[in-house]
Amino acid sequence: MILQKAVVKSPVGRLVLVAKDDAVVALMFGENDGDARRWLERRFGEFEMKAYRDPAGAASALRAYFQGDLAALDRVKVDTGGTEFQRAVWSELRRIQAGSTISYADLAARVGRPTAVRAVGAANGSNPVAVILPCHRVIAADGTLCGYGGGLDRKRWLLAHEGAAAPAAKSRGPGQFALF
Repeated sequence: MILQKAVVKSPVGRLVLVAKDDAVVALMFGENDGDARRWLERRFGEFEMKAYRDPAGAASALRAYFQGDLAALDRVKVDTGGTEFQRAVWSELRRIQAGSTISYADLAARVGRPTAVRAVGAANGSNPVAVILPCHRVIAADGTLCGYGGGLDRKRWLLAHEGAAAPAAKSRGPGQFALF
């Protein structure tokens, strides 16, 4: 199996994009290359990684997004794998409009599991396709930033880029969810 890889330079740092056929299977911040490879091996078994200019059209879409076309990522096809519950959470992330945020409790209610806030947080934190599946748009019920595998500074930047109302000044920490 061949997986297609591209590195995209962005205002939030180096992004590593991996696609299989016509769908993105992983998008992570550059410092997580080793973790991503192990995660991809668990999911796909043996594979060969080849450099591509624009896997699944996602590199172009990411550049457009960072240049201000906030809808550009909506057109990128993803293949996340994961459990049925995780896929439900990740699918719901795509319904959160750029420039808006929701709480983990709201996300849990949207997937029909209003008491599963922690499970929703864990699924959100294991999102394999950061930025494209906008887990950065999920914040604490009290309006504080919390739980972003790419770091709270990146989360804050992405929300500001999208024109989201400024979350509460304090951030929860230091616990953050991992991407994989």
